[in-house]
Amino acid sequence: MIRTVKNNQSPRIAYVVTVDLAMRFLEGQIAFLVRNGFEVHVVCSPGPRLEAMRREGATPWAVNMKREIAIASDVLSLWRLWRLFRLIRPDIVVAGTPKAGLLGTLAARLAAVPYVQYTLHGLRFETAARTKRLILMGVEWISCHAADGVCCVGPSLLARVVALGLAPAARCKIIGNGTSDGIAIERYAAAAQAKFEAKQIRRELHIPADAPVLGFVGRYTCDKGIRELYEAFTRLQGRFPGLRLLLVGDFEPGDPVSAELRARIEANPAVIRAGFVDDVERFYWAMDVMALPTYREGFGTVLLEAQAASVPVVTTNATGAIDAIVDGETGLCVPVRDAAALTAALDRLLGDAELRSRMGAAGRIWVEKNFRREDVWRGVLTHYRSLLGVNQDQVTSRSHIGNREIFNVQERN
Repeated sequence: MIRTVKNNQSPRIAYVVTVDLAMRFLEGQIAFLVRNGFEVHVVCSPGPRLEAMRREGATPWAVNMKREIAIASDVLSLWRLWRLFRLIRPDIVVAGTPKAGLLGTLAARLAAVPYVQYTLHGLRFETAARTKRLILMGVEWISCHAADGVCCVGPSLLARVVALGLAPAARCKIIGNGTSDGIAIERYAAAAQAKFEAKQIRRELHIPADAPVLGFVGRYTCDKGIRELYEAFTRLQGRFPGLRLLLVGDFEPGDPVSAELRARIEANPAVIRAGFVDDVERFYWAMDVMALPTYREGFGTVLLEAQAASVPVVTTNATGAIDAIVDGETGLCVPVRDAAALTAALDRLLGDAELRSRMGAAGRIWVEKNFRREDVWRGVLTHYRSLLGVNQDQVTSRSHIGNREIFNVQERN
């Protein structure tokens, strides 16, 4: 249903995510919408990335939301979100991540927000067991049905949503070719500077210049396939003397790897742990191959980043991951949880420099053609304008609550 914004108003959008780390899905996109006449509000639990959204022109609001099930706390968060939506009167609420998706869509519906969108970044229940799986599926079903529309970040995710009966195909949408925010292609240019940065990173991390490097970017968790990755790495060490495993990210308490596996990773001198970094492109350039043996994804953004840096990738046929690779052209795809197949694919790439070069170049071209962030932003802008019946000439400024300090809802009850 088309919602019409009056000529003397700027469309008002509220983005809701559970924790501030998820704000990375919106970097650059917020500023683009503001430049194009939209008034943007961002809502999540308190954190440094929330305040950073002010620099993009958004008004930040802090509402505590717990990631895990906590009924009393969730009811309180729902009420606070309802109060906030009644206060700022958004034309669109875009809720993403599981808990914010549930609470945000319900609160927006109760507050009579004209259009409610659930942006689905993945299906957490795909790797959950028994009762927890049923609960998480129920949460997703409610979020999808409380929303007017469901925006999936990739085609395989949309297909899975429809196949499981979470939402009908008619109410689901993908912006462009997928992803949450697209890729800043210029950051990953494989040029002379990239080669220089690769040497610098290797020196900083004490990796020999001629050592083959297998890379990984993400959280060190079970769902990311860390067990299979480490198993493949140890099998390949005998085949490729000096092989290093470069892990960019860190261990997390949620979905943790076993204590034994963590101890083995930490004790292995050939494993380089870089932690979370802001300049991730420099680390891709230091890799010969990047692997993401994930069990589930929304969209494999790190795979696109690696390919934008001209690095060939190996991933699985999991939901979301298969959308971020052209199997056999920009990298190789293997079955989920199959350490033997992963080892074989990595062996093939590490042992063939010409194949790595060809796939790396193809990956760069493919990402540049299909996933430029500016193209994704324009698709988002067109989508929102179509929902609200807004055209370029109608977008003007209107007074709003203002660029104030973060409004902490729970402190004003």
